[in-house]
Amino acid sequence: MYLARRPLFPILGRIAAAIAVCWGFGTRQCVAAADSYVIELFTSQGCPYSPRADEWLAAVAHNPGVVAVSFPVDYWDFIGWKDTLASPAFTARQKAYAAANRSWRAYTPQVIVDGIAAAAGGHEDEIEQAISKAKGRSGAMSVPMRLVKSSGHYSIEIGDGDNGPASVILLTVARSATVKIRRGENAGRSVTYTNVARTMNKLGEWTGKSETFNLPDVPQDGRGFIVLMQEGTPEHPGAILAAAKSDGL
Repeated sequence: MYLARRPLFPILGRIAAAIAVCWGFGTRQCVAAADSYVIELFTSQGCPYSPRADEWLAAVAHNPGVVAVSFPVDYWDFIGWKDTLASPAFTARQKAYAAANRSWRAYTPQVIVDGIAAAAGGHEDEIEQAISKAKGRSGAMSVPMRLVKSSGHYSIEIGDGDNGPASVILLTVARSATVKIRRGENAGRSVTYTNVARTMNKLGEWTGKSETFNLPDVPQDGRGFIVLMQEGTPEHPGAILAAAKSDGL
């Protein structure tokens, strides 16, 4: 858990305003709108500081340049409430980030940007610094990736790049999930989660050359999918080189 020291929401106005200027009006080139990045939020229904970070993710997730996903973790289950959305796989992913980056630790709420920069989920300055730190580093978000829909089926087209190899990872996500928490430190609260991961599977390996991967059909019960292309291994994750999301995320 982590105690938020400053309000999160001023960052929302800056992100939204930058995107609106460039995507909504097209009056001038805007670096902020052209940028894209991946936000992974590790959160827990048992953490009293997570709900505010969950609200923040919901506010930024639908911006065109942001690929955002919530990973509920289970290591706070012992304090009185079993997280209904958590998975050991998501906990393992967060702990792998901490193991791969010795200066990091695993806590909630925690934000990871592009796989290579970490921030407290309740601290605006740290999130902004992490986004800036990740930009252009280690090839993050440098490889072209395009989501293609044909005859109701999706595929991912990935271009050439200087990095690699990298794993192509498919996440199925619930666009929204509201949970009424009955026990623990958030007892009595209803918390809504956005783009909450439900499954995580490897589609294949990208070797640096252009390639196309077919996606399995995703259930249409309020779910979508996110594709990440990430260097490293599950035990030692590295930079996210490309990302894409389905409509509505």
